[in-house]
Amino acid sequence: MIKIGIIGGSGLENPDILTNPKEFITGTPYGDPSSPLLNGNIGDKEIIILSRHGHNHTIPPTQVNNRANLYALRKAGCTHIMATTACGSLREEIGRGDLVIPDQLIDFTHHRIHTFHEEFEPGNMKHASMADPFNEELRTIIITAANNRGMKIHNKGTLITIEGPRFSTKAESRMFRLWGADIINMSVATEAILANELDIPYAAIAMSTDYDSWKEDEIPVAWEDVLAVFSKNVDNVIQLLLEAIRLIV
Repeated sequence: MIKIGIIGGSGLENPDILTNPKEFITGTPYGDPSSPLLNGNIGDKEIIILSRHGHNHTIPPTQVNNRANLYALRKAGCTHIMATTACGSLREEIGRGDLVIPDQLIDFTHHRIHTFHEEFEPGNMKHASMADPFNEELRTIIITAANNRGMKIHNKGTLITIEGPRFSTKAESRMFRLWGADIINMSVATEAILANELDIPYAAIAMSTDYDSWKEDEIPVAWEDVLAVFSKNVDNVIQLLLEAIRLIV
């Protein structure tokens, strides 16, 4: 049975997008997830929504219990996970409000626990393949959904995840561009790694809200600006999710 997990927040935990919404609390061997899980339906699909930073955005990026979040979604029976995230643009052509469906990532975090394997059983080493960190089938569904809705998207890109909660220096931002990164955020890499360890198809919808700090003719990113752009364009993310959910079979 298909059950789709959505990791997000900033309006995406709104029960109005679900029919028969019910909130429930679940524990995991790794502690509590960031928020209670919101269970309901969109069309004929069962949906589980988890708010990455808590309902009131009280959990900083480094303190998000990613292992508990991903394990809770698996425990709830999720067969697919779609994550939503705000991001900074490292490319001129990715403007504010643009949606990007990344196909590659760079993990530049330093303090996260990004594996479920605290030890190996003798002769049973576990090394997840990460050559293609985002599930290609799920990415294709999201891209098709955007085309169906006539939405302009960037259908690939390399996402770099930094530790946060601070933003990049100008030197760091320029370095990330030289590395080939197209967008930057503080969340997705850890989730993608853990989802791959759990063998759950995972893809991300990233909304560009700013130009980080590399662009000389732009004011460096501020949190208030991120919120303003995300709030203005969040309906586009919701519409894309709704269409993608319809296409998952």
